[in-house]
Amino acid sequence: MRSGPSIAGVLLVIWLIIGAVAAGQRGYYNTADTNCAKTGTILVTIVAGPLNYVGVNPKIKCTVPQPSK
Repeated sequence: MRSGPSIAGVLLVIWLIIGAVAAGQRGYYNTADTNCAKTGTILVTIVAGPLNYVGVNPKIKCTVPQPSK
């Protein structure tokens, strides 16, 4: 039996790191304001990984319901 990380696990980590770098290059980490859309956009950019470099530019739009008065 082999011990250590599997090839699929290593590829997944590399994929997510590339996505995190792409989000950083787009400036998503620079602002302090956090909302649903910004957080969602950062997450889908990270999940898209290397696809960000072939034209994929995922964005999330969401609205949170306001409490009733």
